[in-house]
Amino acid sequence: MQRIITEPRNGWQAEVEKLGFGFHSTEVPYWDESVYYSFSMEEVLQLERATGELWTMCLDAVQHVIDERRYKEFAIPEWIVPYLEHSWNEDHPAIYGRFDLCFRNGQVKLLEFNADTPTSLYEAGIVQWFWLKDKDDTKDQFNSIHEKLIDYWKYLKAYLRPGPVHFTCLKETLEDLTNTEYLRDCAIQAGHETKLVFIDDIGWDGQQFVDMEGGPIRNLFKLYPWEWLVTEDFGRNIGQDVHRAFWIEPAWKMILSNKAILAVLWELYPDHPLLLPAYFEPGKLRNFVKKPILGREGANINIVREGQLLQHTEGHYGKEGYIFQELFELPEFDGHYPVIGSWVIGQEPAGMGIREAESLVTDNKSRFVPHVIGPLSPQGGT
Repeated sequence: MQRIITEPRNGWQAEVEKLGFGFHSTEVPYWDESVYYSFSMEEVLQLERATGELWTMCLDAVQHVIDERRYKEFAIPEWIVPYLEHSWNEDHPAIYGRFDLCFRNGQVKLLEFNADTPTSLYEAGIVQWFWLKDKDDTKDQFNSIHEKLIDYWKYLKAYLRPGPVHFTCLKETLEDLTNTEYLRDCAIQAGHETKLVFIDDIGWDGQQFVDMEGGPIRNLFKLYPWEWLVTEDFGRNIGQDVHRAFWIEPAWKMILSNKAILAVLWELYPDHPLLLPAYFEPGKLRNFVKKPILGREGANINIVREGQLLQHTEGHYGKEGYIFQELFELPEFDGHYPVIGSWVIGQEPAGMGIREAESLVTDNKSRFVPHVIGPLSPQGGT
């Protein structure tokens, strides 16, 4: 794994905007093609194997949490538990998830699993692919995201309820809307009828969820967290829905999208080479990261090394509880720290995207940088 400086494409802003990538730059750059990461094929295969193994372990952990009814440790309200278990027992469809991995000195370690509302899918599946084709179309990436999304939507066509698949996210969130519309486009290519409805506009008629035209919602892809839904009065209608609509991602993903799963995984698979020691209780680790179980975007993190606070981030999370995970520091490349987001789509490893920050905490100011298998050819580029 190498970090290589390269020349950005001439007019790259216009090129990515042609793809519908409108949030490449805000007050700080987000898409950064002045560098890329190069991997050997052996490293890619190692990451692919790790992703598949972690997914299998996570499914076993869901069954364990349900069997042992460990919902309190996950801050999951009791009222949603019957629906959650129903969604698991009936195998409600799950499309995707993103494992955040540290890859250092030949070791792969799970940092966390974004299993419910992962973003950066569009950047990983589309934007970095077109970057590579422009820079050097003889090279490849760990990236079958687009194909696997379409194939899995095709697989689900006979599985979902009759009627269109609705797609939803919050209004005025360009990143969420871009990722939602990308998944919707993949569903359209797979032959689904689809409709976009912002979550702010979803209605309840006393028996079922309805869209702006009053049409019933029986399949709903949401880029909106379950932990928000279950704290809102509106979310309580889910259990009263006469159609028992499919919510994608399904309710059982509440277990996997919660950092409490890291402690459960360590209980089930102690000393597994892909896992880091993680506990609900403090005091068991000298070097650790304290994470809120429902935290997002690197908020409310404490990094402690040898008993000293190394880094702290502010935020609004933590009242739901914390886990303590052994510190396994990200690799450093000239002051840049990359996290690998490895995607599972349709139960299979599908590709990766890389975000890098200037500290050990990857937050909402981190940059997305592309990757390639093997370095770019010297003559490559535009």
